[in-house]
Amino acid sequence: MDIKPFTSGLSENAVMITRVADRQWHALDDDLVVGRGYAAHRPDGRLFVSIDAWHDATFDRLAEAMLAELPAPLYTVVDEADVELTGRWRRAGFTIRRREWEYVVPTDPQVTGLGEVRPPSGVTIVPAGQADESLLRAVDRAIRNEVEATVGWQSMPAEVIPHAEGDTIVDPSKYAVAAAPDRYLGLIRVVTAIRPRIGLVAVRAGEQRRGIARALLAHALGTLHHSGFAEAWTEVQESNQPASALFEGIGARPMSSNLELVR
Repeated sequence: MDIKPFTSGLSENAVMITRVADRQWHALDDDLVVGRGYAAHRPDGRLFVSIDAWHDATFDRLAEAMLAELPAPLYTVVDEADVELTGRWRRAGFTIRRREWEYVVPTDPQVTGLGEVRPPSGVTIVPAGQADESLLRAVDRAIRNEVEATVGWQSMPAEVIPHAEGDTIVDPSKYAVAAAPDRYLGLIRVVTAIRPRIGLVAVRAGEQRRGIARALLAHALGTLHHSGFAEAWTEVQESNQPASALFEGIGARPMSSNLELVR
């Protein structure tokens, strides 16, 4: 691995910036690592950068070295409450692209009011792990195409699990679906690590406003409640008013917000 030292020339004692691997940099002060930077592609193909450094000068020099070598556009995500970090990225030329709210979602039907919610006539809910994989992939692709043709898929919550080119269903067992006799009309994806995350709830454009999304949520949250989870969480872009209304209508509470920045 080639190592390329980089100094900003701001002073004789400038921290040394060294690229230690592909898209990975270290800031060195007398051979002591005082900062790290790295870049990685998200599943949607965008390149995200991150810098961990205690001091502004170290952050700035890492940013200068990384931005000199990486192709634009570049993205990063910060907790909006971290004003200092946001300021550092803005100083490096990044601007705010969007705000995303993180919601805590109750699962108890007595709290959500979803206990009596049923899908509309002619629609059934197929539990996670029981969906027909070909129909699942078809509805996922149809919904993605509809979103991409309007607000763009990048407006949806971040997908953090890598997937193969052209295959966006990483694990079919994580999806419950709303089914008509001949096709699927909507889907919900729930992944549980430390806590359950609702990564996606979506309905075909022509089938919206029929209560399908609420029925999917009722099923998924009810299943989590019976499994012993009191809460789930999800993210909603600030401009997505229908999604915010859907979750706030069942008692979800916004707890924090993230900013996506772009350069």
